[in-house]
Amino acid sequence: MRRPLAAPDPLLRLQASITARDDRLLGWLYDHGVLTTDQIAIALFPSLDFAQRRLRRLTVLRATDRFRPNRAYGGSYPYHYVLNQLGYEHVHAQRGLGAPRRDQARRRKQALTARPDLPHLLGGNQVFIDLAAHARTHPDTRLDRWQPASAFHDPGVFYRSGGDPQMMVRGATGLPRPDGAGVWTEQDRSVPFFLEYDTGRERLDVLTAKIGKYERLYAMSTWAWPVLFHLPSARREANLHHRLADTRPRAIIATTTADLRATTGTSPAEQVWQLSGLGAGRHRLIDLPYTDTHHDAEFPTLPGPGPDSRAA
Repeated sequence: MRRPLAAPDPLLRLQASITARDDRLLGWLYDHGVLTTDQIAIALFPSLDFAQRRLRRLTVLRATDRFRPNRAYGGSYPYHYVLNQLGYEHVHAQRGLGAPRRDQARRRKQALTARPDLPHLLGGNQVFIDLAAHARTHPDTRLDRWQPASAFHDPGVFYRSGGDPQMMVRGATGLPRPDGAGVWTEQDRSVPFFLEYDTGRERLDVLTAKIGKYERLYAMSTWAWPVLFHLPSARREANLHHRLADTRPRAIIATTTADLRATTGTSPAEQVWQLSGLGAGRHRLIDLPYTDTHHDAEFPTLPGPGPDSRAA
């Protein structure tokens, strides 16, 4: 009598079905926690219907899980996708990280569903999603790097050879904790940046205190990346620039607003960034100045046009 065949290993079954696009999505969910159906669709898929079908398949394969928060005044939000346990196993295997905790997916899903600042996390993720969506339809552009806030929480994470050794002990209290960081590339040029996503609920003093930490980072190291403040409204943007006019920070501060982007339908890659201290006018992300030889060694580029396209 023939023995019945053993059930296929779920991880091997998943890995046999995974596409390069799935790999990118699972990596994003691992690094950034949660993305909505709409965010996933616009960044990775040609249509919402296509995205929904693939997400259902990944959920059936137990790579992803989902939840749907209720709105305060009735109804519900779109599905929010997170990694399921098998998704963690796949990403760990891909990155050579060893086996994840047996309850990792459950614990992280519980933390995300109970997180009071979930809209802030999704809003910060949206800026990078919009860049990825722009790159999907503009072949000469790329989001080369997207680092989460957690990448900058450990003490000493900003220290580089040649920097001030005090950076190793200052930790999160003395140095910034950005909401994310990235590298944006267009053709033969690239620009690194930090992101601060603002919902408008904090006092302006909190924002200027954050800028003070970037000033400290600038003074103690070779990090001089533009700091992008994504603000909710033109009024808040004007008030922040008014505050900065008195302090004249050396850090490169660039701002845009959700109102401006919604009205014009522009992506963060486009001409939406206003530089502090440099008068009127807005700039494309790729044209923001920076100084960082470490970045240039990793992402070599040709000089951009004009004397102000790169800081010396």
